[in-house]
Amino acid sequence: MISQELLDILACPKCKGPVKVTAKKDGLTCDTCKLLYEIRDDIPIMLIDEAKQLKETDK
Repeated sequence: MISQELLDILACPKCKGPVKVTAKKDGLTCDTCKLLYEIRDDIPIMLIDEAKQLKETDK
């Protein structure tokens, strides 16, 4: 689980906007860019090239 302190300082690397934890707590999403950044072993992978495009139903 990612700490709230870390969440408070993380931003989308593409648009620098806010990110939020997914409902399953397995990634971080950027609503502006519609990207999902996976969390692996409690580490968010904040690389644009590794991000997955969100579908409208993924939120």
